Amino acid sequence: MTTLDTASHKTATRDEWMAARLELLAAEKELTRRSDALALQRQQLPWVRVDKDYRFDTGAGMATLADLFQGRSQLLVYHFMFGPDYTAGCPSCSMIADGFDGFAVHLANHDVQLSVVSSAPVAKLHAYRQRMGRTFPWASSAGSAFNYDFNASLTEKQQLDGTVEYNYRREPAWTLNGIGDAMTKDGEGPVALIAATTGTDVATYTRERPGMSAFVMENGVVYHSYSTYSRGLDGLWGSYQWLDRAPKGRNEQGIWWRRHDEYAAQAPKAGACCA
Repeated sequence: MTTLDTASHKTATRDEWMAARLELLAAEKELTRRSDALALQRQQLPWVRVDKDYRFDTGAGMATLADLFQGRSQLLVYHFMFGPDYTAGCPSCSMIADGFDGFAVHLANHDVQLSVVSSAPVAKLHAYRQRMGRTFPWASSAGSAFNYDFNASLTEKQQLDGTVEYNYRREPAWTLNGIGDAMTKDGEGPVALIAATTGTDVATYTRERPGMSAFVMENGVVYHSYSTYSRGLDGLWGSYQWLDRAPKGRNEQGIWWRRHDEYAAQAPKAGACCA
């Protein structure tokens, strides 16, 4: 994502602004129509029957994948990066999940169930959920192949052998490259900083991956319909949708975001200027 240089940003008359805005509007409409076409293309993907008996710990007992639907015909699973060795959830996933409670109720009343799944033990997940003040369903896939089958977790052996499949392509053997090119060769950099906030090192941290998967149930049979990873999740990252419409855009200089309860020491509380 390119950041706009605002140091010498041009100004204009209202008429000049309107002309530029109408030009942008045409491009926005084109993107909207393309987005609608992509949504239809997603829905037209063939379904793949899920035959494995995946088991999840919900904290209220063990559940099957079908149980996670909670009586609805569609299930959206967010693959939240929280591995067995993590002491806290990934801050990026935490930022994305900050919006889940708000729209989950609307999805539920439209025959769509939202659930979050991670590989850490359920006690860790629910303690973190309580810390974050969240109520959305969060299940542990510990002891199940679910995360591995849907490319949200990988083993150390896969990492070292270069047999990792993520975002529909094969990754090279792990050599301190972390995710993408964000790492520097000496193990320092953005990914290392994020890993430290989860109580892990880069190798351990990157054995979990973010993603979302969609499932549908028909006549008691569960089918996998769609999965997306990496920047395919941008549309679910609500804060970025707002930033993309702000005057300075994403305006990023390294890792700027925190878990929402970690901002207090750095910034005044909302509304403090009017107190």
